[in-house]
Amino acid sequence: GTPGVGKTTLGKELASRAGLSYINVGDLAKEGELYEGFDEEYDCPILDEDRVIDELEDRMREGGVVVDYHGCDFFPERWFHIVFVLRTDNSFLYDRLESRGYTGKKLQDNIQCEIFQTLYEEAMESYKKEIVHQLPSNTPEDLERNLDQIMQWIEQWMKDNN
Repeated sequence: GTPGVGKTTLGKELASRAGLSYINVGDLAKEGELYEGFDEEYDCPILDEDRVIDELEDRMREGGVVVDYHGCDFFPERWFHIVFVLRTDNSFLYDRLESRGYTGKKLQDNIQCEIFQTLYEEAMESYKKEIVHQLPSNTPEDLERNLDQIMQWIEQWMKDNN
């Protein structure tokens, strides 16, 4: 999902409830300096996707991992049994991003990314359509509903695959 939709909040809580590992790819990249330059226009480092894949490969092979990142097209399809794309109405998203200090082009481009469903379409092109699901992420009630829904999916997956 787009920055600000609630991926980290959902991912950390989900991992805690389900007893899974949680990996925030942005934090992983920062800790390991997994970058290949700096984007002056967006005022942020450029992720070295190959090094991120190398860093995660062993942990992903073991399974039981919640991966939190805004993009997904560079992750191997074999890593995931299900993909959730969080969606947030622009009125909520604008305020969230503005409170993070996003301004100008960075703010506008992230809002447009959400309007045009860019990350949902990326997920649909990167994985089998039946494993990609959109979830609304506007309110605390949405968060609880999403957590309940994903926990049910995990429990069913465990029954079917163990």
